[in-house]
This record gives sequence, structure tokens and C-alpha cells, in this order.
Amino acid sequence: MTEQHKKQIHSALFGVAVGDALGVPVEFKSREYLTQNPVTEMIGFGTHNQLAGTWSDDSSLTFCLVEMLCGKYDLQNLANHFVNWYNHAYWTSHGKVFDVGIATSQAIYSLSKGVLPVLAGGKDEESNGNGSLMRILPIVFYVKDLSIEKRFKIVKDVSSLTHAHIRSILACFIYVEMALQLLQNQDKWKAYNETVKIVNDFLDNNPICSQREIDLFHRILGNPIGNYKIMPLYECSEAEIFGSGYVLHSLEASFWCLLKCNSYQETVLKAVNLGKDTDTTAAIAGGLAGILYGFENIPKKWIDVLARKEDIEDLCNRLEQKTK
Repeated sequence: MTEQHKKQIHSALFGVAVGDALGVPVEFKSREYLTQNPVTEMIGFGTHNQLAGTWSDDSSLTFCLVEMLCGKYDLQNLANHFVNWYNHAYWTSHGKVFDVGIATSQAIYSLSKGVLPVLAGGKDEESNGNGSLMRILPIVFYVKDLSIEKRFKIVKDVSSLTHAHIRSILACFIYVEMALQLLQNQDKWKAYNETVKIVNDFLDNNPICSQREIDLFHRILGNPIGNYKIMPLYECSEAEIFGSGYVLHSLEASFWCLLKCNSYQETVLKAVNLGKDTDTTAAIAGGLAGILYGFENIPKKWIDVLARKEDIEDLCNRLEQKTK
């Protein structure tokens, strides 16, 4: 276990949780409201009336995934953790579940009734919220040494517990590939460009979905649609980036914030102030920014007020031991 690796695990998990907690008090607030009242620090109460440093379902389900990875890779065990979270407040910040997405709630109900994990998630086009993208990051530490085909299969299975449509799966896959590149190379532009190349090559050689689905990711993957020349994501204005709970919007917003900003703090605050699904956008962006900039770049004053920070630290240490 290298010190660099240790920092990466801490950076990823705390990166998600701190971003999540920053966004919780202003979830559902409009961009117009946040333009007038921008979030600049960790605050409390607000939308969900929670203490400062409280993280939501985004981090809870992320930590459930880590708990599974600390033992044997077992999707049924992960499903059990999800049910335990939903029914008994397992891995919640203060012993209470709040802010659960509809698709996630429905899938966990199916899991509680014994539906197989890979069959529980919604498969229709309307089931493309960001509920699997928000929790997928830790899988990068499990798949990092596997072939891209195996990485895709595992990401597909883990997403499918709650979100089984190919759009959500592809979003998770692109995100994990970006995280993998950031683990290997601390230059965000090189990581992004390499991600685009790797994903496009994989999609060219593996018929996992229709061209129509691939085209939806054109701003991220840089693919022209017919004769239509697309504007690269990093050239988009803020007005062209959306903070909604739609998985594609969340993926674009997280990448855009990462590419536009130059520190962890700047990245997550930019994500929060996009408005709407503030906690999830910041959690998704925060995980990548944590890996990119390192644990020491996450403001200590934010970590100090984070709920259950000692438990998160212990979780990081256990994942380190498992991935030595």
C-alpha cells in the first residue's frame, strides 16, 4: 500500500461526503436563488433542516458499497446493505433516512422482497435519475486492475441494483473510467481526453447499446451527430449546464465543474451553486475532485464538521487493508 493510494481512497470518500453535505441545505433551490445567495461555506438547516456537515443518501449508499467491497464482492450483500439503510437507517449521518429518490426507493423495495440484485433496478427510459451514478465511485478501487470488458460488466451490475437502463449504466461507466484515469494521472485534461478515447474505442468494439443512446453523450464523448458539429463540454457556458437529477445532466455537470475549476473547494461550490439537485451534483463532482486534488486539498474546516467523520476514516482504512 503506497501513501499515494491511501490518499486516493480518503480523497474519494471524503470528496463525495463533503460535496454532498455542502449541497444538502440548499437542495431544490434554483440557480437564480443561489446566484443571489451563493453557498460559500458549510452551512446547516435549510431544505432538510439538518445540522451542518450532514450528508444524504448519496453518501449513505456510497458507504454501503464500500462496506461490501471491504469484504467479498457480493451483490446480494450490497443489496442487503441497501435494504438495511432504507429500513433501519444503516450508514446514515444521524440515524434517519431522508431525501430518497423514487427509483431507488422502488428498487430497494424489490430487493427487500427477494428480487435478484441485477433485476431490481428500473429498466425503462424514465428510470434515469442519478441514483446509481451518485454511489458508484468506490467501485473504481475494485475494478482498477481488470480489463475494460470486466470493468463494464461490474459497473453494469452494481448500477442495476437501482438503475438498470443502459443510459444510467453508460453514465456510471464513463464516470468510473474518468476516476480510473485520475487515479493513474493527476492531470485532469489528460485524464479526460484519455477517458473519451478509451470509452469511444470500447463502444466502437462492443455493441452494448444503440447509436441513439451513445449520441446522448455527445458533449462528453465529443462525437458528431451526422453533420452536426457539437460544442465540447468544456466550451459550454454555465447556462448550458443543468443541475437536475437526470443522470446525463449530473454527469455533464460534474465533468464541467471539474474541468472549469482549479481546486476541490472551487469545484464543489461551483457544483452546489448550479442549483436543483445540489447535494448529488456536488457529491459526484466532489468524488472526482477529491481524487484529482488529494485529501489535503479538501478544506479541514469542512471535514471537521462532517457527520461521522471518524467512521468514514475507519471505512477508508478498512478499504485500504482490503485493496493492499
